[in-house]
Amino acid sequence: MAGGGAGLDRLRDDTGVGRGRDAPGWDRYAHWRRGPAAVLLAVLLALMLLAAFARPTASMDGTPAEQAPAATTDSRHRRDDDLALYDRIIARVASGENYYTAAMTEQRAGDYPVRPGLAVRLPTLALIHAAIGEDVLQAIAILLLGATGWAWWRRFSDEPGGARYRIYAAALVVLGGSTVLNRYYFVLHEIWTGMLIALSLGLHRPGRYGWALAVAALALALREHALPYVLLMGAMALWRRDWREGAAWAVLTAIFAIGFVLHLQAVAALVTPADPQGPPWLVMDGMRGWLSKTVLASNLRFLPHWIAGPLAVAMVFGWSGWRSPAGTTATFLLLGYALAFMLAGRANNFYWGAVIAPMMFLGLAWIPMATASLIRTVRVR
Repeated sequence: MAGGGAGLDRLRDDTGVGRGRDAPGWDRYAHWRRGPAAVLLAVLLALMLLAAFARPTASMDGTPAEQAPAATTDSRHRRDDDLALYDRIIARVASGENYYTAAMTEQRAGDYPVRPGLAVRLPTLALIHAAIGEDVLQAIAILLLGATGWAWWRRFSDEPGGARYRIYAAALVVLGGSTVLNRYYFVLHEIWTGMLIALSLGLHRPGRYGWALAVAALALALREHALPYVLLMGAMALWRRDWREGAAWAVLTAIFAIGFVLHLQAVAALVTPADPQGPPWLVMDGMRGWLSKTVLASNLRFLPHWIAGPLAVAMVFGWSGWRSPAGTTATFLLLGYALAFMLAGRANNFYWGAVIAPMMFLGLAWIPMATASLIRTVRVR
């Protein structure tokens, strides 16, 4: 009987069944089989190595890196062209001019395309900025960052295994989202959208979604790049068979679609045959495209690229190690945006990465646990 028991134990170790029986259920990789864990570890190491050598496609001012290697240094002494464009649009709106007239005029004057209509930003941020001014926006930025830290403190406390990491969660939200406090970037739509997405997911609980839905609606009103997040939240609700919540996210999507069509119609009404077509956004830049956005649009930009690139990969991996509603949703969210940024976005669109930067940094909290569990699973004999 003793020999049979030992044989069963060996069988459990070889197959992976029972290996993680003493590990908490929220430690995902402690419960994996050895074979899949070994494959994931090999893929993770390969991606981190690739990220260390995949140089960004842009410099900090959005100029393609291969064309302007010294652009980052020069851009510190002048206002970025895109931000200056938004400054002029906001000034004209504040003086009483129609947003679409102001935006189209300024974009033409600065050789920015107005075709397709997607090249013209939604009017929400310009209208808010013109109405309340930069000083009030500064106060809102502080409140938004604080609210997001508080929301993730609460969410980590409410989810399995998260309570021990809640201090890190609040600190990492501040680290990842601190760019929103910089007045220099107040006109940048993606900075606000990224913080609102982080706040929305921090407020969300399966079955309790009212505030999360409202915050996501504001994010959508600022930038259509929040739409993948809204679609994911709806899909996750349907996966849980929560038909009411799924319907709520679907209604929000439908309302946004109507509003976005009206926006495109307002742009089309002012387009002339002389307006050139803008360059395509589908550029298939792969790993370099993703890293250009996630590194340059976040505080990772202060690190050498051979550290920042692998760290961006590790952040996503860290989220995947937490087996919880928040961990699963964030993993799908970051993987989805990673794929999108690998396929779309020119070199001067690097600031798109600000949409997910605050969420990425939260993954740092789970890297030690996820890494240790994955390696331990692979080494079990």
